[in-house]
Amino acid sequence: MRVHIAGIGGVFMAGIALLAKELGLQVGGCDGEVYPPVSDLLAAHNISLTRGYDPAQLRPPPDQLIIGNALSRGNPLVEAALDAGLALTSGPQWLAENILAGRRVIAVAGTHGKTTTTAMLTWILQRAGLAPGFLIGGMPGNFAASARIGGGAWFVVEADEYDSAFFDKRPKFIHYRPRIAVLLNLEFDHADIYGHLGDIQKQFHYLLRTVPAAGTVVVNRFSKTLSEVLDLGCWSAVQKFAVDVGDDIGDFTVHGHRVHCRLGGSHNHENAAAAITAAEALGITTAKAAAALADFRAPRRRMEDLGVHGGVRVVDDFAHHPTAIARTLAAARAIHLHGDGGNDRLIAVFEPRSNSMRLGVHRTALPAAFTAADHAFLLWPGEPPAGFPCPLGTATATGPLLAALQNTARRGDCVVFMSNGGFDGVQQKFIAQLSGRVV
Repeated sequence: MRVHIAGIGGVFMAGIALLAKELGLQVGGCDGEVYPPVSDLLAAHNISLTRGYDPAQLRPPPDQLIIGNALSRGNPLVEAALDAGLALTSGPQWLAENILAGRRVIAVAGTHGKTTTTAMLTWILQRAGLAPGFLIGGMPGNFAASARIGGGAWFVVEADEYDSAFFDKRPKFIHYRPRIAVLLNLEFDHADIYGHLGDIQKQFHYLLRTVPAAGTVVVNRFSKTLSEVLDLGCWSAVQKFAVDVGDDIGDFTVHGHRVHCRLGGSHNHENAAAAITAAEALGITTAKAAAALADFRAPRRRMEDLGVHGGVRVVDDFAHHPTAIARTLAAARAIHLHGDGGNDRLIAVFEPRSNSMRLGVHRTALPAAFTAADHAFLLWPGEPPAGFPCPLGTATATGPLLAALQNTARRGDCVVFMSNGGFDGVQQKFIAQLSGRVV
């Protein structure tokens, strides 16, 4: 059976491709631009990749055509598929019908932390001998790929509230029918499809409607917005998580048990608390879950330390929402800057690439997100928001941005790049600059 995946370049759709390949199907796909690590992942699994959306890819028609949610009406391949009357399915629907049927599903949802928490929970289950299947929306540090079918009863999936496809505007997670739903946090985002926070809360409520009475909802104890979701109706057992004691760099305490995790940042400690609490719902003790996290390695681009180059530490992160930006920078300052003499500085470099950012939804909240930084640079297409608490530089292209960074960064600084896209490879270009200059 031949499967064609349109929009294969996203990590989620690439994960669908890996699962289909593992089922023994003939898998290929297409996308506009595909960058490492996804391009490397597809190549390593011998999954063919076509650049662009030429309708010729549909001749002869594939047995299954899976459409990613980045494609919409007007796309030439989409139009050709509709004209030909081909059956279309979305990635989440394909996953539900071909992989999740008959499995015990754990779905990890929330505005922030889904990828890290999904990876943490999968690793805990792996260390407990449960051989879980998984689909993670990033490149995990403890596994060779972002998805696998697994040999056990449990399947852990990153559960996104974004829509499924141009023909299915329901959130991805509504397809998953979880036995355990993990709700990390909830803020307004995805302004291109949701009008206000209440719209998103309603979708989370619909997710809870799919959890059986014998299932479990693991929820952030201190999230008011998620408490309001629970108030709309919940028919399952509720387990609340929180970090008892902790900070941005040290060990922390969950359910009275001391936990050591390589990942710094209070947000990552909250992610760990969620993963531990979900594991407990499976009968895995806090002690065993905490022991697994001692050698947990973060997914790529989640406060990923790219090393020290020319005396400057470089960190790469996926943050694209004001809350995530603020917490990432606070953690980076606590972890990487030691304040010995006051000569080291935190430099933030941000690409406002998300639809919500581009629509201007976060313009008011954005300046305060950079409070922890000494300098901030934005790859911004127009006039940036006013009110930044730190010296601000802007550029409309990566060339001027790199030039400004080279003139600013000095030995002892920590430079944190933040984007939910490719950022035109500016991180590696900056490292190359640092490695080639005299400091």
